[in-house]
Amino acid sequence: MIRDGKLFKRREVSFAELTNKNIPNFEIAEHDTTTGKVVGWVPVGDGPEDRWHREALDAAMSDGTYELVGPKVQGNPERLHEHVLVRHGVDLAGELMSVPRDFDGLASWLASNDVEGIVFHHHDGRMAKIKGRDFGVKRGLG
Repeated sequence: MIRDGKLFKRREVSFAELTNKNIPNFEIAEHDTTTGKVVGWVPVGDGPEDRWHREALDAAMSDGTYELVGPKVQGNPERLHEHVLVRHGVDLAGELMSVPRDFDGLASWLASNDVEGIVFHHHDGRMAKIKGRDFGVKRGLG
């Protein structure tokens, strides 16, 4: 996430971990009381663990949330040569408007498109993410 020109990274912890440990500058974004998972943001620092975030940051980027992708992230299924931040919610040329909404159609679309998944947004703010792995589809094999 970029907010006011500062870069943050997403962190997921258990509620027990959050209450028992001091996690500096942790900002809670959401808490799932069913699973006990807490998702939040921590500032990107100067340490080696944040190198790829810093490398991907472009000073011209606006506030919003982004996905870190590149050679050292998740096995690099995008086959990139450098680390970049891709803004969430970008639908290039409206191509996602034609994604099927039924089970078999989604399974087929995800199998033939090299994407992690799709996030559907409802006008009331609800969202649902469907990943290729939910259908047994593996990325980066093509």
